[in-house]
Amino acid sequence: MTYENILYEKKDNVAWITLNRPQVLNSQNFALMNELTSALEEASADDEVRVIVITGAGEKAFSAGADINMFLAWSPVDAMLWSKTTKRPYEFIREIPKPVIAMVNGLALGGGCEVAMACDIIIASENASFGQPEVNVGVIPGAGGTQILSRLVGEKKAKELIFTCDRISAKEACERGLVNKVVPADKLKEAVLEVIAKIVSKSTVIMKLAKLAINRSLEVPLSMGMQSEGEFFGLCFGTQDQKEGAKAFLEKRAPKYTGK
Repeated sequence: MTYENILYEKKDNVAWITLNRPQVLNSQNFALMNELTSALEEASADDEVRVIVITGAGEKAFSAGADINMFLAWSPVDAMLWSKTTKRPYEFIREIPKPVIAMVNGLALGGGCEVAMACDIIIASENASFGQPEVNVGVIPGAGGTQILSRLVGEKKAKELIFTCDRISAKEACERGLVNKVVPADKLKEAVLEVIAKIVSKSTVIMKLAKLAINRSLEVPLSMGMQSEGEFFGLCFGTQDQKEGAKAFLEKRAPKYTGK
């Protein structure tokens, strides 16, 4: 598929998806979000892709959020349609049975922060900043910001960020659990590749079960999450990779996983 608002590259079992509207800080419109969904579907369905990376073009922004020009003419129905459309890629990122990494350079605001938060791992450059400034333009976060941010940084800090529209630095975001790792801008891709190298050495089928189990923990009470974990744990033993992993450990050699 040909994309106009994103870049899609597959290399060494990794799908690199770049939000590509740098002239407007990679702001999100219907076209970009639809293309992002298509790219995620393409990467999800490709068995050669083991890790997905989402980043933004240019040095200024990962994504500064929604294109505010759209807001001027919207009715409530238009806004609800936008929310439904945009939530699909955010939700799909969580559903994809493969690790998704956000490589954040520059601003990650509003919908940009929400895309990053949907990813499994966030690695940011020192010049990155995060925030949910939607209240400044007369709306609330509409793609998970009111739901996910509090789960990551706690209720009080999430309310502070959303009510005040303040931004936090990558350093503070890391300290508060929003970001996994912060590195100098010129080391950002190198840091992402280091994480990818560790992930691709693992079993894809076991990785899938691990992601499903963790996601389930955020959606159900602890007792149900523990039950689900036991079920996912049991499913591991129906895979060839589980036997290979155990055998390789006992034989003191590197495992040769097949994803089965």
